[in-house]
Amino acid sequence: MTTVLLAHGAGAGQSHPVMQGWAGRLDVLGDVVPFEYDYMAAGKKAPQRLPALLKTHRQHLNAARAEHGEPVILVGKSMGGRVGCHLALEEPVACVVCLGYPLQSPKGTLRDQVLYDLRVPIFFVQGTRDRLCPLDTLADVRGRMTAPSGLHIVEDGDHSLIVAKRTLKATGTTQDDHDRAALAAIQAFVAEHVAG
Repeated sequence: MTTVLLAHGAGAGQSHPVMQGWAGRLDVLGDVVPFEYDYMAAGKKAPQRLPALLKTHRQHLNAARAEHGEPVILVGKSMGGRVGCHLALEEPVACVVCLGYPLQSPKGTLRDQVLYDLRVPIFFVQGTRDRLCPLDTLADVRGRMTAPSGLHIVEDGDHSLIVAKRTLKATGTTQDDHDRAALAAIQAFVAEHVAG
């Protein structure tokens, strides 16, 4: 059975409705194991630095692997996806799924080196309104990556993949429709690249 280790983003933990929704949807892939970084569990707002985040992520990876087995897929919202990419450089995992990868910092610094170093398959789910990940920049980065990568675009989706209400109304769709389309794309990628 596949193990899905689910990491949250910088600003909201696993109790947030977006994270709760993904935890429920992703169970089609296997056993979903959500966890919180130490700062979030302690009720603090500011994320820790990368080494501390990596340490916590690794601890939960080892625990999930011991309890649920292989293969392991790292799924992360924003910061959780970025930390998962760094962890995948050091730990054997089957693939990484990023829900809104923060390719640019709020100050505009490009966070692309880890993607070039990555060797395991990675799948991006990105909104067209995500200011932290311009799609043209991501396309350039993906063209230079060695790891197999896939992309699902959420039309008019923001950094949390929430589609603007005007678009939902204009297209006669619901947020659930867009979430299920993203999940189907993730499933297809995992089926192609992950054994077991």
